[in-house]
Amino acid sequence: MQARDLHPQARAELKTLSKDNADWVAKHLVTAALLVDEDPELANQHALSAARRAGRVAVVRETAAITAYRLGDFSTALRELRTYRRISGRNDQLPMMVDCERGLGRPERALELGRSVDRAALEPGVQVELAIAMSGARLDLGNPTAALGELEIPQLDPSTAYSWSPALYSAYAATLEELGRQDEADEWWARVDRAAEALAEAADEDSWETIDVVEEAFEVEGLDDEPADDELDEPAGDELDERADDELDEPAADESGEPDQLEPLGDVDEPGDDDLGEIDEDNPRDVDGSAAD
Repeated sequence: MQARDLHPQARAELKTLSKDNADWVAKHLVTAALLVDEDPELANQHALSAARRAGRVAVVRETAAITAYRLGDFSTALRELRTYRRISGRNDQLPMMVDCERGLGRPERALELGRSVDRAALEPGVQVELAIAMSGARLDLGNPTAALGELEIPQLDPSTAYSWSPALYSAYAATLEELGRQDEADEWWARVDRAAEALAEAADEDSWETIDVVEEAFEVEGLDDEPADDELDEPAGDELDERADDELDEPAADESGEPDQLEPLGDVDEPGDDDLGEIDEDNPRDVDGSAAD
């Protein structure tokens, strides 16, 4: 595993660190991204190791949030996502924040959070993810009709397949089933399959670069030792929301390569998961596999 394997955009965020520290952090971020599907707990440990050295870097806190989310630790994930959002100024992980509120049993807060931004200002793929999360919150409240309405967005277009189309179609089909509209649901399940096939064909048409990944052993800092109480203590329940706004003053960027004096990890705010290669949302595919106009 080498630092250069980190996505260039994520790598650029580490420029505030010393070179040695940036390389060290990058290796842990790459490892976390590779492990998050098969071993989210170990991925989270790598993310925490990176955060101890670079806790003021947005992509580091994003990775800590995503790995915590995959573990089902929604409280930590939500706090880490708040930190990520404040550091980066971006709303691209808002859908995950909404879903964390759902995971904490707070669908009303989830809906309030989702309504707090101008959806038109979000990227199309983020709009889709947010619609799915908001629909889930409506279902949590026992309102499938409103849940269906959340999904009826411009991207719900059965004639064109984007990278996010199968997930949106699936959510729509499942909600139709909740409403007892099985015939319509079956049509949308069929569209899920057609969209997935179109995207697979598009992927096959792409030429992929072969990258040699050189693995080297390196220690995960702190795996064998209990973290210090002032590093990882987390407030519980509603207290996390009340404290969030008071805990986020960010010190100046690190240049020394020494471990950061962090606010508690998980104390506020996906490969993050920007290193996962999806079909480009700006290049839609017709469901028959041809390029859209």
